[in-house]
Amino acid sequence: MSITRQNLSAIIVSYKSEHVIENCINSIDKEIEIIVIDNSNDDLLKKKIESKYKNVKYILSKKNLGMGAANNLGIKKVNRDFALILNPDVTLESNSINEIFIASKEIDNFGIIAPLSNKDQYPNYILKKGHNFDPIKPFKVKSVDGYAMILNLKKLKKFDNFDFFDENFFLYLENEDLCKRLIEIDEDIYVIPKSKIDHLGGKAVDPKYRNEIEYLRNWHWMWSKFYFNKKHYGYAIAVLRIFKSLISAKIKFFYYLITLNTFKRKIYQMRLLGLINSMIGKNSYYRPKI
Repeated sequence: MSITRQNLSAIIVSYKSEHVIENCINSIDKEIEIIVIDNSNDDLLKKKIESKYKNVKYILSKKNLGMGAANNLGIKKVNRDFALILNPDVTLESNSINEIFIASKEIDNFGIIAPLSNKDQYPNYILKKGHNFDPIKPFKVKSVDGYAMILNLKKLKKFDNFDFFDENFFLYLENEDLCKRLIEIDEDIYVIPKSKIDHLGGKAVDPKYRNEIEYLRNWHWMWSKFYFNKKHYGYAIAVLRIFKSLISAKIKFFYYLITLNTFKRKIYQMRLLGLINSMIGKNSYYRPKI
């Protein structure tokens, strides 16, 4: 089935994103339904966006759900066949959506298709073994970054007990986990090279919260890294794969403690805490203090 404006919805998960979210919305065709899941419960922003954009449904979550759970909430609100998952610091180039429509008519089977990052030095995909990058035609990949991807909801909802995003992940690797599970059930993932997007990278949250967000990111990066490996390869393999990161974080924590660099010390303290909590089986509970 091909993708059209009538059977596609966009989902944007927002958190303190007022400085970028309108750029994202403005880059999406006005005929396409947009569902914003706001994890920060910003009622003023909800009223502003809904009054300005008639194609936007703005949903305030009751708490900070994280990326995976918030995207799942958005998916539940979609009554169409396909869902475009976007971060608020992403903008689509003018022909991005049309190129997606064209490509979807040429691909017989897919679980996910994704646009291509316009930053060549920061590719938003990992190539599938035996496949190569093609600058013109859609090409198969092992996984795509979660900041821009289209899910084939009509197809994936037919699988019994299929979970879209694992809600144990609060931040990081929930997209990698989803892609890995799709590959395991022989679902194809494609990148559409003619469909380009611009991702600011780590700019989704207002920069005035920079320090707290850096602490959050480092805590959850390590928590998610261990959990992902444990989930897919077992505890022992997860320990082996994380060992270098554990030693590095310990050394850097003590170095910045001795050199009185408070910000850097806290970064590596957060890495250690995230990893330790994941190793002992605690959930991804840490939230920013903002």
